[in-house]
Parts: sequence; C-alpha cells; structure tokens
Amino acid sequence: MTFAITQNCCTDAACVAVCPVNCIHPTPGERDFGTTETLYIDPGACIDCGACADACPVDAVHPVAELTPAQQPYAGINAAYFEGTGQPASGAGAGAGVDHGPNFHAWGAPSFDRVLPADFAPLRVAIVGTGPAGMYAAEDLLLHTRSEVTLVDRLPAPGGLIRYGVAPDHPATKRIGETFARFHTHPRVRLHLGLDVGTHITADELAAHHDAVIYAVGAASDRRLGIPGEDLPGSIAATTFVAWYNAHPEVAPDAVDLSSDRVVVVGNGNVALDVARILVSDPDSLAGTAIAGHALEELRRSKVREVVLLGRRGPEHAACTGTELLALKNLPGVDLVVDDHDARIGTAIDAAGAAGAAHKAGLFQDVPREAVDWSAPPRAAGGRRRIVFRFHSEPLALHGDGHLRAVRVTSGAGEAGEREIPTGLALRAIGYRGVPQAGLPFDEESGTVPHEGGRVTGRPGTYVVGWIKRGPSGGIGTNRRCAAETVGTLLADAVAGRLPAPTGGARAFRRLARRRR
Repeated sequence: MTFAITQNCCTDAACVAVCPVNCIHPTPGERDFGTTETLYIDPGACIDCGACADACPVDAVHPVAELTPAQQPYAGINAAYFEGTGQPASGAGAGAGVDHGPNFHAWGAPSFDRVLPADFAPLRVAIVGTGPAGMYAAEDLLLHTRSEVTLVDRLPAPGGLIRYGVAPDHPATKRIGETFARFHTHPRVRLHLGLDVGTHITADELAAHHDAVIYAVGAASDRRLGIPGEDLPGSIAATTFVAWYNAHPEVAPDAVDLSSDRVVVVGNGNVALDVARILVSDPDSLAGTAIAGHALEELRRSKVREVVLLGRRGPEHAACTGTELLALKNLPGVDLVVDDHDARIGTAIDAAGAAGAAHKAGLFQDVPREAVDWSAPPRAAGGRRRIVFRFHSEPLALHGDGHLRAVRVTSGAGEAGEREIPTGLALRAIGYRGVPQAGLPFDEESGTVPHEGGRVTGRPGTYVVGWIKRGPSGGIGTNRRCAAETVGTLLADAVAGRLPAPTGGARAFRRLARRRR
C-alpha cells in the first residue's frame, strides 16, 4: 500500500525531510520546487512507512487504499507525475533526471551554507505580521539561533491569512496554524497584538528597539478591474467576502447581501473557487466549521442559486489548481456547467482530456456543456444549485441604477455581440496586492517593497518576507524557502556588522507598546 498527496498540500516540504527513500518530489533542491501545484509521492518507490503522513501539517497525505471515492483521482495524479523518465506527464520538466529509487541519505562530509549562532551575539528581532511568512521566519530564528523575537500584529488575533484567508471548510489547511501557534508562547518570544506599525508606533521606533525588523505584512489589498461601474453597491472584492465569512474584525457583519439569485465572480483561481463553493454549499455542512456566525446566518437566508465564474482565457489557462477543481466537482447538491458559447472551449477540453490526468483542462471533460441563456433566471434541477464556468469572456462594465443589476461581458465565437449577465452581486477575484508600508520604500508597479535577498533597499537592518517581498504568488509552503533566504541575509549582515545598534531595550519597547496600543 502506497501513500498519495491530496487536495490540501501546503508544499512546505516537511514530508520530504522525513521520507527515508526520497520518493516525494519536487524536493527543495529541484528546479520546480515551489512552482508545482502540490508535491507528489512516487508509487513505485514508496515503502509505506507513513512518515510523510505523520509529518504533514495539513493532513494532506493518505494511504491510497483508504482514499474516499472523491479522493481516488489523486492517486492517479501522483502516479502521472512520475510517468516515463521521471518527468510529470505534462512534460513540464519537474523531476527530470531524478533517480526516484531508494536513497537512505548516506552521510558525507558536513557542510554549512549559513553562519553559525556562535558567529554573532544573540539578536533581538521584530517580525511584523504573524501569517505563514512571518512565522516561518520566526521558526528559523528560534530553532537555529539564540535570537529573541518580538511578534507584532495589527489585528487582535494572530494567524494572518491562515486565520482570515483560508476557507472555513478547509480545516486541514487551517491546522497548520496550530504548528505556528506553538511559537507564540516560546520563552524567547513576545507577542504584541492590536499594535499597528505606522499608526500606533513608527517604523523608526520599532527599529530603535531591535537589532533587525522583518516585515511579513502580506498583500493587504486586492487588484481592481478598472472598468465602469466597479464601485456600484453590490460590487465587492472577493477578499472582502473571504474576510467576511472568516470574521475579520475590519469587515462588518452586514458587508455582504445574498439576496440575488445569481452571483458573478470575476476570475477562476483558487480564491474564486473558494467563494463559489461557500456560496452554493449547504449551510448545514458549514455549521461545524470555523465560519463566522453572521456569515452562516446570511447563507441560511441566501437566495443564491447560481454562481458564474468568468475567465478571460480558455479552460487550459484556468488559474485554479487541479486539486481544488477536482474537489469542486464532488460538492454535494451542486451541478457544474461549462457555458459552451465558444468553439475553442470544447476543443481545449477534449484535447486536454485525451492527453492524460496531468492536464487541468481535462478535468472539465465530464462536466456538461451548454449554451447558457443569460436572459432566463438561474435554473438547477430539483432545487440544486450550480456553478457555471464561462471561459473566453471578460467583464467590460457593471451596470445599475444605484445598485448593481448586470455585468456586461465580451461575447464568444458562438455569440453575436456582447452579453449582459443579470446579477445583484459581483465579486472580483483577480488577485491580491501589497500596499505601502509607513517608513519603507514601495514599488507601485509590483506592489512590493524593493529589496535584495530580503534586505530592504536603503534601510539597514530592515527586511521583508512573503508576499510583500515577492508579490502575491505561491502557497503556504513557498514561504518557508522565502523566509530561509531572508533570515540568511539577516544573519550574514549580523556577522558582517551591518546591523544598526538599537538604542532601546526589550522592556522599554513593551512599555512603549502598552502605552500606544
């Protein structure tokens, strides 16, 4: 019996570190690590030891023999990655030339690619943000150096996107927050919640009390469509919707109105799929999750019967991961439909289906296709709800008199002229965007803080990690490698004597924080 990695993979490679036979790929040393949708277990090399399942922080690794019917396709996805000569079935090149046979980690001469704690005095480091990026940086500092860490978060509860950005029906993914939470009470950690750098204290004040400061503030805003009517009531960001159902303290309980029978979501990435899934799920199935009480009550009153996912390009370019799409296909009481308004859609789906399991568009092959009549009310048989994928279509304008009433979109090859899709609620899910940080340089084009290896340009002793460093890309586990680079840069600066000496101590900072918060 072998193991397989399923939907919730966070790609932080904890499983790779414990595998005794090197059967999990791509590894951190391989070219495609951090770019594949998940990690994969080679069924031909797995020895069924279960070490990977024990190490997985999000419960994504399961014995193939114990997979549920809905999870069975993941066994094929894992196997497909290793077909042929160690390459993924799509030919992307990950794992090419890798020997997937046993590797019992023979010992060689020790080598060190980072400085040792003995090379510098204990540091006092502040980390702004307690999401995955910040906590991976804290973990690295606490486990590998004698540093004291000050965790600062503007919100009243720690966790960042783990707490406020992961859908409540993904409890396994949220579970990685428990792994990070063990560091909140570490003897060398001080946690300051409800403290906003830039409002309560300045960046200079924070830096004056620490040897170094790492900003892990993520991408707090959303990308805009830039089309007429975008600010009409009824048009909101998907990030607002996500924050609403996760009880974010800065989003009001009445921020979302579900009185429309149809919702249009612009985008088809994982966030778009998350909001679509929550909108059409049976509220009773969400009652036992961490969903906000006000959101659950509104979902019980909801009139939504149809969610439309707009994609500017074809199904072969859908922004969601195949694992999330596969899970959506098994949602109870929900039908999936592809709007067959353009001949290119069916051609792409059929071509991908014939190519094999590794091609994401092929997952649409068994999804019904129909030319949707947008002038008719949303319909689904037997009281069911449905999700409609409309590819090769982008929004041109939002129309309404005081409130959104329709989204005007481009037409496909099988339609004449533009189309209007009636709706009272539109959610833009086209990505996150970083915002300027008080006292730090900022690149407006990329929405990031300029840096070199995590070292902020023109500000000695200040560093960035996560989305504010590299832009809003990559999953939870991507932050581990990102944090390792930033912490490595910080430690190299400590050894070289490039860190400014703090003028205030830890106790003085705690007094300052209490006074300002």
